[in-house]
Amino acid sequence: MKLKFYISLFICLLSLSLVAQEATLKTTISKNKLGVNQRLRVEFSIDKQGGDNFAPPNFSNFKVVGGPSQSVSQSWINGKVSFSQSYTYILQPNRKGELSIGSASIKIGGKIIKSEPVKIIVLDAVEIPKNPNDPNYIAQQNIHLVAEISKSKPYVGEGVYVEYRLYVSENVSVYDTSVTEAPKYNGFWSQDIKINGFPVKMGKYNGENYRYIVLQKALLIPTKTGKLSIAPMKMDIVIGVPSGRSDFFGNAITRNVRREFASAKKIISPLSLPLEGKPANFYGAVGDFNFDVSLSKDILKANETSQVKVAVSGNGNLKLFELPTVETPVELEMYQPKRKENVRVNASGISGAVIDTYTVVPQYKGKYKIPSVSFSYFNPKEKKYKTIATEDFYVDVQEGKELVVLDTTTVRKQEVVAAGKNFRYIATKTNFITTKKSDFFKSNLFYILLLLPLIAIPVGIFIAKRNEERSHDIVGNKARKAERLAKKYLSKAQKQLGKKEAFYEALERALHNYLKAKLGIETADISKEKITEMLVHKKVETATINQFIEVLKSSDFARYTPYTATQMKEEFERAKEVIVQLDKQL
Repeated sequence: MKLKFYISLFICLLSLSLVAQEATLKTTISKNKLGVNQRLRVEFSIDKQGGDNFAPPNFSNFKVVGGPSQSVSQSWINGKVSFSQSYTYILQPNRKGELSIGSASIKIGGKIIKSEPVKIIVLDAVEIPKNPNDPNYIAQQNIHLVAEISKSKPYVGEGVYVEYRLYVSENVSVYDTSVTEAPKYNGFWSQDIKINGFPVKMGKYNGENYRYIVLQKALLIPTKTGKLSIAPMKMDIVIGVPSGRSDFFGNAITRNVRREFASAKKIISPLSLPLEGKPANFYGAVGDFNFDVSLSKDILKANETSQVKVAVSGNGNLKLFELPTVETPVELEMYQPKRKENVRVNASGISGAVIDTYTVVPQYKGKYKIPSVSFSYFNPKEKKYKTIATEDFYVDVQEGKELVVLDTTTVRKQEVVAAGKNFRYIATKTNFITTKKSDFFKSNLFYILLLLPLIAIPVGIFIAKRNEERSHDIVGNKARKAERLAKKYLSKAQKQLGKKEAFYEALERALHNYLKAKLGIETADISKEKITEMLVHKKVETATINQFIEVLKSSDFARYTPYTATQMKEEFERAKEVIVQLDKQL
């Protein structure tokens, strides 16, 4: 008996709670801004059963073109019941201006419920095709490919986001999409941000309700000032549009249409970094950073190693600036730093840390100072420069050879060996000896200077003729110029011959710098496909292009494989030859 009583009580309480939830009458419109010659759909929906005596508003200033059409839907999902009953009208405004759709009413549970009034803005007539049911026109009105940027005037080096959204109204369906032309980010360092799936979201476009998905998102960092344009993204989309006919059950029959859409071109105008307060050691870091320098050992023996770590962490353009260098006394032998990057690019920007590790090896006993290191960056939020400086470090070498310091000159301590006249007393007397003088007239120098102009004139004429012949030798001049250019760009790589990693880094940087100088492209745009495309456009021979790409690939591959000094020299000669050939053809 008690169980039945509790069950009855629970059902009563549940019924009371359901009754206590008040029903709402909601007004939904297809658009809140339209031309005087356009139509809109108005839907009044109630979320409770039992409603009757529905009374629409007085549609003054509107002409009722269609409706009312009534629909009822009910669903049971995860134990929850949902109900909706709607009344739909198709309206056309009678005049321009700010018009209002009044309140509708319905009686439910003995109570009259009213909807909220809705305002509509009616503008001048818009151009409508002769056939409003034309699929292309319907697609154009109901689908929009939009590029949205987070900031139109960032600082140079400050990150901005571009997001491509596809807005689709509820009047049409999308069955297939394909990107036909990806956007181009000339003048920016760019990194695509990974999107997990394509969830459908609800949003507004031009004040109207739309479904949308985020197709692509990228982080852009401007590398120069001026008006930088983001080229549009283009897509082919298969759309299901109403055909104006219905099937046996009254459902609308749709028709599939393929149409190309393009986002609007976006302009970003980066601001130059302020000159006021710019530190001398500022090298392009923009963001919010921390800076730290640490020493692994400060007490050690001669020839024992210690590591100096220089780390910059935080949020900003971590991949686009160099870390400050560490200076050490000459008694501490220091090797080239090893770079380690732990950088992430996501929806919050570029974050992480960049670390340079120096290996220091002391040679002599003593206490040595590693001077403080400072790092400067520009904070775009605070719009000012900041500098972080570390403390001085001291290395105490307790075992090893000693040094003798005389008059600030460091000299190795050695035993003094007397041999011959190594040491002399300071002279207290001076004996001057008259030097023998000879007359200039009729001397050998006199006759040489006399005959020099007579010899110089024919030599000068001969040299002038040779120069004139060389100036007319266009092919030879081009070859010599290309040879000099190749030596100029490859000079650093030549100095690193025998050091595998440093050599191939310098070789690849030389090839990139040559392309930047000759083709005027940015480092962010350098890729093997882009290089091939631009060289083909410049009408460079295919064999030369393939040879250039092959040298680039070999430089990249050789870093991770054992290479001999002979192979490095051969690679250097190949790079020199391909630059000469490219320069001749360009």
